[in-house]
Amino acid sequence: MVTKHIPNFLTLCNLSCGCLGIVFSFKGDLQTGAVMIWAGAMFDFFDGFAARMLKKLSPIGKDLDSLADLITFCFLPGTILYMMIGQNPEYQILPFTGYMLVVFGALRLAKFNNDTRQSESFYGLPVPAAAIFVSAYPYFNMELLPGFASFITNPYTLIGTAVLLSMLMVSDIKLMSLKFKSFGFTKNWLRYLLLILSFLLIILFKIPALPVIILVYVVFSITLNISE
Repeated sequence: MVTKHIPNFLTLCNLSCGCLGIVFSFKGDLQTGAVMIWAGAMFDFFDGFAARMLKKLSPIGKDLDSLADLITFCFLPGTILYMMIGQNPEYQILPFTGYMLVVFGALRLAKFNNDTRQSESFYGLPVPAAAIFVSAYPYFNMELLPGFASFITNPYTLIGTAVLLSMLMVSDIKLMSLKFKSFGFTKNWLRYLLLILSFLLIILFKIPALPVIILVYVVFSITLNISE
């Protein structure tokens, strides 16, 4: 009887990470807010894994997962962008553009729940990927050269990020799933290449590599679509 509650418990852990991350972000600790995105992504992976392993898939679990994702992967990264854009006191309205991630993320989640095409692949950028993209931004000043970091953290670059991710989330671009049906190289060579390249980028550039990895994922997916 206890096992049936494990997937939903993990989903609620994801939701809790999102709530904590929002609190930290509003207090100005954006790096801890970013860590909560990563922790939420871990719980998001394991709740689905547990549901499949325990055969406890349910409509309630699916809806709960979407609600948790809206907080952790939409509202939290939107808050990070809001706080970063708002660091310059002359901007009063522009910071709210960060919350485009909430609006378009909600639409993305609703489409995902009702789109039968997305059982084996994605149409539009998944909200966790968009959140992971944003999660690197609070670390750019620490990890990158000052000139490049100032470009990345420029308010208009941040606004452009919100617009780009919002459009990708609700786009109809077919993106590959990283779930392996088999481990053969022929059918999975692009997935293997993405994993190897992601590993190398993390080793070389650490946290700032995350947005690059997400963009490479999109480009590889488009390449795969063309080759099919």
